[in-house]
Amino acid sequence: MSKGVQTRQIILEHAAASASRLGLEGLSIGQLATELQMSKSGLFGHFRSKEELQIQVLDTLSDQFTKEVIRPALTLSRGEARLRSIFEHWLAWGLSKDRRHGCPFMAAAMEFDDRPGAVRDKLVATQKQLIHTLETTIKLAQEVGAFKADGIPAQLVQELYGIMLSAHFYHRLLQDQAAADRARAAFETFLKRL
Repeated sequence: MSKGVQTRQIILEHAAASASRLGLEGLSIGQLATELQMSKSGLFGHFRSKEELQIQVLDTLSDQFTKEVIRPALTLSRGEARLRSIFEHWLAWGLSKDRRHGCPFMAAAMEFDDRPGAVRDKLVATQKQLIHTLETTIKLAQEVGAFKADGIPAQLVQELYGIMLSAHFYHRLLQDQAAADRARAAFETFLKRL
């Protein structure tokens, strides 16, 4: 790996951590340069614009999410074990002490939900990919008979997403320490229906 690629990776990892705390809009090339002890022009040379930095941060976060949430589940059999793994890792992704500032995708959704442009388009693409992955997980489980065939995957995924949004809201904004336990209880009820 070249020095330029390594430097870019360091910048993106730092920016991804900052985005969890500040939001994507709170990212600043000048601030990142100061924090990383780089020249502003040197950092700017890697991204050319704040928008490009934000898009690359979303790519970095998406890669991290895939590694931490999706890949562990793919080693498990289709059905409950796989969906449970995704749920638990996804819950940890947003509520763990390691990610003190919550899920960066949920924060970005609030920032960019009504702001057209390339950053919003990238965010929508990452979330549609997650939705597609979840729908596929449910469809495959239905195909092998692990879940009832009459459930509509799109409906079920929206409900699952609702559990996550609610857990994040209660945990992050309201600082309710029982939010994760209630999310797990809601997920168990959800699984029984499947």
